[in-house]
Formats: sequence, structure tokens, C-alpha cells
Amino acid sequence: MGDSVGDYRAAYHRSLTEPDAFWLDAAGAIDWTTPPSRALDASAAPFYRWFPDARLNTCHNALDRHVDGGTGGDRVALIYDSPVTDSKASYTYRELRDEVAVFAGALASLGVTRGDRVIIYMPMVPRAVVAMLACARLGAVHSVVFGGFAPKELAGRIDDAKPKVIVAASCGIEPTRVVAYKPIIDDALAVTAHQPDHVVITQRPEQTAELGPRDIDWDTLVESARPHDCVPVDATDPLYILYTSGTTGRPKGVVRDNGGHAVALAWSLKAIYDIGPGDVFWTASDVGWVVGHSYIVYAPLLAGATTVLFEGKPVGPPDAGVFWRVISEYGVKALFTAPTALRAVKRVDPDARLVRDHDLSRFRTLFLAGERLDPETYHWATEKLGVPVVDHWWQTETGWPICANLRGLEPMPLKPGSPTVPVPGYDVRVLDESGNPVPAGQEGAIAIKLPLPPGTLPTLWGDDERYKQSYLSTFDGYYLTGDGGFIDEDGYVHVMGRTDDVINVAGHRLSTGAMEAVLAAHPAVAECAVIGVHDSLKGQLPRGFVVLKAGVEVHEDVLRDELVAAIRRDIGPVAAFRDVSVVAGLPKTRSGKILRKTMRGIADGRDEPVPSTIEDPGVLDALRPVLKRP
Repeated sequence: MGDSVGDYRAAYHRSLTEPDAFWLDAAGAIDWTTPPSRALDASAAPFYRWFPDARLNTCHNALDRHVDGGTGGDRVALIYDSPVTDSKASYTYRELRDEVAVFAGALASLGVTRGDRVIIYMPMVPRAVVAMLACARLGAVHSVVFGGFAPKELAGRIDDAKPKVIVAASCGIEPTRVVAYKPIIDDALAVTAHQPDHVVITQRPEQTAELGPRDIDWDTLVESARPHDCVPVDATDPLYILYTSGTTGRPKGVVRDNGGHAVALAWSLKAIYDIGPGDVFWTASDVGWVVGHSYIVYAPLLAGATTVLFEGKPVGPPDAGVFWRVISEYGVKALFTAPTALRAVKRVDPDARLVRDHDLSRFRTLFLAGERLDPETYHWATEKLGVPVVDHWWQTETGWPICANLRGLEPMPLKPGSPTVPVPGYDVRVLDESGNPVPAGQEGAIAIKLPLPPGTLPTLWGDDERYKQSYLSTFDGYYLTGDGGFIDEDGYVHVMGRTDDVINVAGHRLSTGAMEAVLAAHPAVAECAVIGVHDSLKGQLPRGFVVLKAGVEVHEDVLRDELVAAIRRDIGPVAAFRDVSVVAGLPKTRSGKILRKTMRGIADGRDEPVPSTIEDPGVLDALRPVLKRP
């Protein structure tokens, strides 16, 4: 890959006009048991498949080939840094390969084979990575559930994925408290129709779990386990399921295949992030999210780089300089995190005095994604760190960036508020309500012309019809991103926000519909609405509005506490739901649809026009003072 002018344009054009040739070239970076003879299979469109006649093993590509090649076995694969437990560790490619092979054998001894599902419910510890790669080694399908999710959310994923085994830790550790995981798992399994054969628990010293009849201690299990070889699978076989919020109560299981995923991530790490063998890449996210799957675990290891696994928060312990300490200590070349992390640091250390305590001479680029990068944060980070601050945009569904400034292919001028240009493979369009392209600078729905590139979701787990209805039904021949925005005259994409009722809290996509279902279940609530409003730290926060049933007498503070507790119980603390108001009525259209978009606009300080379809303008007028309240 060069960096001459025109590299991006040539690559982008070729990826759309000659996708087979483009992606077969990219596939050369992967070891195949059976190499692909063709890239795209469109025979079952809109269910496109990539590398349909190829076979491989993703774990082999992430670990074994670096060891077997004789050059990379002693290179550091994984650095673990945990300020919340004051512990650190590192693993070479050989050491990580050996641990993964043994745990794969342990899972195989429990009956896990190719195609079986394994749910992983773990914090940011090395064994979470080991468990993911062990599943890939066996050809099993892992589904990582973020450790902050409540029993109800976990239960929904168990019933959908139907795992043979659950792998978990005894607890997660927050800066101020220890969160016991085993009671959450037990509560979830008490209500699920599906029951796993076994639950494997890794005991953490901060809090151990009491084990029941089907529970197995990780250490005990691996004592008698034999290392397991990599199992070749079809490129089109699923590697993992990752659940994302749906607007109904049922989670959507995004499927990731093996072949397209490996090719796309290996290509993207060099082309977008400019990371290669031996470089240190730190993605400050969680393995429970897609960012953690793609850029903590798989892409760096596929490329032979060193990845940092960080268990902690951006503002401590010990202080708001922990990010700069990690970058300095390990020689991090690029950091990828969410804008909310930078805003948290800026709030505590606005002058970035703590940056001066650390040597950032090897630091080259700060990548931000997960939510819109506000210009204020962009300018602050650019000034204080002295490196390019690169916004890029993608989704759980795509698995890797849709739009980016490709630092390893052709770095381009940065524009605050834009993730720059479409990445090769993504034919990005902005459409009006009729599905027609809009002129440059005009806002519309951002859509991607089919087929999507390799590494993106081929469907939803067990539900092809829901995949079509959720993403492909709005505009014929297009994938609907659910985001609105525009493309300017320079071809830069500007993503302005969600067009549906999924909100983005600190990079976590959460369904307002699911929150409304929790509020509506309260016996005092007649109807309700939840909207996402702008927040300077987290990007968006949910605000709830409830109308009481006639004749109900309840103190508003008591009701608020009960509703907040219910959201925490059923959705999880990650929702950051703390603001709920009792109102006389909710504004609706004549057909009965609550005007959430109008409410959002008023709450965010915009002069929102009143829709002509409104049933009673007086209801909205009465609500305005509450919506405008800071």
C-alpha cells in the first residue's frame, strides 16, 4: 500500500467496479485451507455471501500462523493492563496460542463442536480473549454479552442463541465497586426456556462465586484438557453472534462470517489505521461491543500486531492521565476510543496538564468512533495531543468502518464533524424519502448500495426475514444505516444522528422502545415516551416522560426512583437512565404516533416546527417547558 495521491480514489473505484478482483487480492493476506476461487456469490441476493468455496480457521490466522512461521511466536500479542486491580500481564503469540489451544480442548471435552454456540459473559480480562479464540479454533460460534447487562437482557440472548456452554467470570470490577456476575447468570437462567449444559466460571480473587451442580471452575477444567487443533470451517460459516438493540423487546443477533470477516479486518487495519506487524494498537473499548471484537481481538492479531486489553476507565484510577500513561508505557502507535472518553478526560483535566507527565513520542494517531465527534472535542484533542484526530463511522452490523480517513492508504485533510469519505467496498448514498439521491449538501437517509462488502452482516441469527425488514425493506437494493446526514461537495460524508428510536449513550446503542416497555409495565403508568437528548459527556442520555393512570396517587419522587430502578434492573446501568418526568399528556399525530422527533428537537434546543399532523398542539405547548429544562 502506498500513500501517493490517488491511491484512495483508485482503490475505491476498483472496489465498486471490480469487487471480485479487489477482494481476492485482499484475501491474499489470509491463510486458507481451501483458497477462494471467487469472491462474491450473489446467487441468493439479497443474501450475499463472500468467498463461498473457501475454507479456513480464524484462530489459526490470528495465532498459529504467526507462531508456525517462525518469526512471530515471541512477539507480544496481548498486553493486559488493569488499573482497577493494579495488575498487568503480557502474552506472546506462542503463549496465547498455547492457552487458547488448551481451553479449546476444555470446551471440546464439554461437547462443544463446530457450529455450537457459546455465550461469553466476562469483563476485560485475558481469559475473555482466550474464550473467544478457543471458540473460533473449534469452529464454534461465540456470543459475547457485555458484563454490564442485566439478567433480562442476558436471558433474551440465551434463549435466542441457545448456547451449549456459558463461559463467565465470578465478577467484574468497576472503579468504585465489584459486580458479582454469577447471581446475574443464575437469575437469567431461572427465566430462560433454554438451559446450557455447563457454566464455566473463572474465579477472580476480588469476589469468588459459589458453584452449583452444572458449574465448573475454569482452572479445574483445563487441568485435564488436551490442546486442540484448529478446525477448518467454510468461509461462510458463522464466527460469532453479537446482539444489538432492536426497537422491539427482542434483541437482534448480528451474524459475522469467518472468511469475509478475516479478509476485511486484515485489510482495514493497515489501510485505515496504518497498523502492521509489531505495532502496538490500543482500542479502549470492551469485548462486549463490536469495537472490541474487531479491533481489540481479531484485527490486531490477524495482522501480527500487539493489542492492549485495558480494564479501567479514562479518568481513573488513578487519575485522568491513565490514557497517557498507557500510551507512554507500551509505545502505543494509535489509540481508538469513543468521544465520550475524551470528554470525560477534558472535564477533569481541561488543560491536559497530565499529558505533560508522559512521553507520547511514539503516538501517531487518535481514532474516535461510536458516536458523533463534536467539533469542540475534536479541536481540544487536536491541540492537546498534537496528533491527527480521526473520526470514523461504522456500526455493529458492518463490523468495520463505513467511512474513514484512510491513514495507511491515503491520509486526507481532516474536517471537524465529518468521518471523511466512504471506505472502499461501501457504496454510500444519501437518499430522500422516495429513495432518490439528493444533491450535495442536502440531508437525507444514509444508505449503502448492495452488496455490502466482506465482513459485514450476511443476516440476523435465525431470522432472514427480520434482516430484510430491518435493513433492506425501506429502499430497494440498499442497506439502510438508520443514520441521517449529507455528503458535501468534496465527497466528505457528514453523519448527523439516528433516524430511528435507537439512541447512543457513550457509544452504546440502546433501544428507547425497550426502555419504554419497562416504564409502561409500572402499575401507575398509563403511557410513556423515552427520547435521547444531547449530553456533553455521553453524547446522548435517555429522558423519560410518563402519563399517570387516572385516579393514581403517587409521589413523583417515589415513582421516579422506582422507574429508574426498573430500567437499571431490566436494561442495565449502561442505560444511564436517571431523568423521568410526570406529564399531563404526550404530543401525538392524529394516527396516535407520539412525536418523539419533535420532542427531541425541542429538548436539544432547536426551534422545532409543529407537524401539521399533530392532534392537539396544546399538549406540546404544555410540554415545552419540561423539554427545555436543562
